[in-house]
Parts: sequence; C-alpha cells; structure tokens
Amino acid sequence: MDIAQWLADGWEWVDASITRVAARLGRLRPLHLDVYRSYGTPHRFYVKGRLLADRGLTPQTDADSPWRNFQAMYRRFNSREIPGAEVVISLPNHLELPVVTGNTGYFTLRLDPPALPPSVEYLWHPVPVRLTKLPPRFLGLLGQVEGTAQVLIPPPTAEFGVISDLDDTVIVTKATHILRMLRTVLLRNAHSHETLAGVAAFYQALLRGLSGRPDNPFFYVSSSPWNLYDVLDDFLRLQGVPPGPLLLRETLLGRTPGSEAKPTAASPHHGHKLKEINQILDTYPDLTFILLGDSGQQDPDIYTEVVRTHPGRIRVVYIRDVGVPARAARVAPLAEALHRDTGVALLLVPDYLAAATHAAAHGLITAEGLAQVRAEHG
Repeated sequence: MDIAQWLADGWEWVDASITRVAARLGRLRPLHLDVYRSYGTPHRFYVKGRLLADRGLTPQTDADSPWRNFQAMYRRFNSREIPGAEVVISLPNHLELPVVTGNTGYFTLRLDPPALPPSVEYLWHPVPVRLTKLPPRFLGLLGQVEGTAQVLIPPPTAEFGVISDLDDTVIVTKATHILRMLRTVLLRNAHSHETLAGVAAFYQALLRGLSGRPDNPFFYVSSSPWNLYDVLDDFLRLQGVPPGPLLLRETLLGRTPGSEAKPTAASPHHGHKLKEINQILDTYPDLTFILLGDSGQQDPDIYTEVVRTHPGRIRVVYIRDVGVPARAARVAPLAEALHRDTGVALLLVPDYLAAATHAAAHGLITAEGLAQVRAEHG
C-alpha cells in the first residue's frame, strides 16, 4: 500500500468516527441525497449518488464574497457521510431496486430496466431515488429523504459523442500552478469562475452537429472530487455549456476505487480518466467520439492511449494549449506518431475558434455553428 492510499484510508476512518459520534450525540443535520447525472442505453444504465448529512449550503450567487465561497467550500469537504444505508431506485411497472451505501456514503446501481422512465427533458430520463433504511446508530435521522437521478440516453440519431475534460478545458482553474489553482477553487463559485472564450458556442455547435438537432451526447471526465459536483454542474448551466454526466473521483488521495493503478506519480488521475472513458466507449459501441482536453496535465497521453485501444472509434482529438511551452512541446511527437499509426488527428489548438474552424472544415459542425463561435470568441 502506498502512502497516499494509507492516508486516504486513515482519513476515511477518522471521518467515519466523527460521524458516528455526532450521530450518537444528536448533532448531525438532517440527511440529504446527492444524486448525480449518469448515462446508459434503453437496455442498461446506472444510477449514482451519495447519502450524507445536509451540509448547510445555500444557493450560490454572483454577489458571494471570497470568504463566503471559502466557507461553502469548507462545508463541501467537511461532509458527514452515512454508510450502510439502504436506498431504493424506482422504475416503471412498480419495480423497486435496493442498493446499500458504501463506507463513504456513495452508492452505484447498474440496471437492466424492462422500461425507461418517461423523458421530461430531451435526452434525460428522471429516476426517483429514496432512502428506506438506516443502520441502528442513525435511526433517529430516518425521514422522507428523496432525490431524482437524471440519466442520459442518447437517441439513435446521434452523429457522435463528445468526451471533455473540465479543468482548463471548460473552466479556468490554472491547474499547472498549484497556488493559483487552490485560490481559484477555494475562493470562487459557479458564478465567479472564469470560462474560456468560445467554449460554450463550440460545445453547442458540437451538440447539434450537422443535423441541427441537440442529439450528440456530452460526457465530462475530471479528476476533481464529487464534493465539487454542485459547483461544476451549476457552472455548466450558467455558461450555456451542454449538460452531461460529470464523472468525478471519490477520493483526493490514493487510488480511485476500481481504477487501474499505473506506475507513475499521477496514476490516480490517469487511471480514473482512462477507466471512465473506456466505460463510455464500451457502453456505446456503435458511436464514434470527439475528445477534448488541454496540454496542462496528461490529456494528450490519456487520449493517445484511448485512440490506440479503440481503433476506429475516435474522430479527432482537440488539445487546448494552456501556454506552457514545455507541455506544448510534448504534444507534437505524440500527435505525429498517432496520426502515422492510426490516421487520427490530435491537434494542439490555441483557442476554440481554431478548433471550430477545423471541425467545420471536416463536417463536424455547420457554418452557422462556426459563425457563432467566432461571434462569441470576439
């Protein structure tokens, strides 16, 4: 066991002990179900969420001060999770399926539904979730605790799917500068985070492809922890970026449960993203994909591996240049070898106008979509 995993296990034990004591003393807030956007097909999908004590978060606003944002971020990470509870997922025809929360309060249930819930929002199917049982030490907290998972089911008319990174690809986090990144993450909220010029218009153009219909599904894969889910989901909505499942990590330290370890210092990041992307491609074997990331971390390496592992499945890879020459220099040899071996272009682009220009020229977006990116880019 490496030191990071040892620290993660130790923190999990301490956190669980604090939760048990708080419950015994009657000091826990009412329980709350966080349910996350997920994805699947008409025949198989999954529901993921987390049971925890309410963190006392209030709606984010553009008037929130850095101190207020810091307080909210502290509450997100200082959460009290509830393990060993039974949660029930409800499906049509009165079918109810139970699942038990794990050590850190998370639950995931993979389903083979006989029928889909009716779609309320295009592409999205609501799945009701409710708490039914608690371990004895938490029984005093049992009440009406419910949530609704939103499951993405792409239509058969989808032209392609889009898998995108978040940090410095959609949202500015300065991930290559640890102090700037911490200041950005801790002191901003969904309203005050910066976005990248043209990203919303480019992603909307990809959503509609050549057909003009919003058929093409989006998936966001990030090494950010699930604690930031509400901030990231609100940010996408506020910026007009297409909604999609946010595939985040359960831990900041150690290995993400179920990920494959890599013999590098960055193995949790690499293993998590590769695992999630592989699962998306395996779920939709008849759909091709566009990959979007940045040169700041390991996206070029991860995406290169994806292209080689899934021949014929990736149309193009766009890597946004974060402005660090040493990192940009690593992309050229990867791109050259990838195109030589597979014919897939991995493009280092200075901005999303350059990416949109290439996409329009290769029949991925319309001329109107390109014009919208140009107008938003300024």
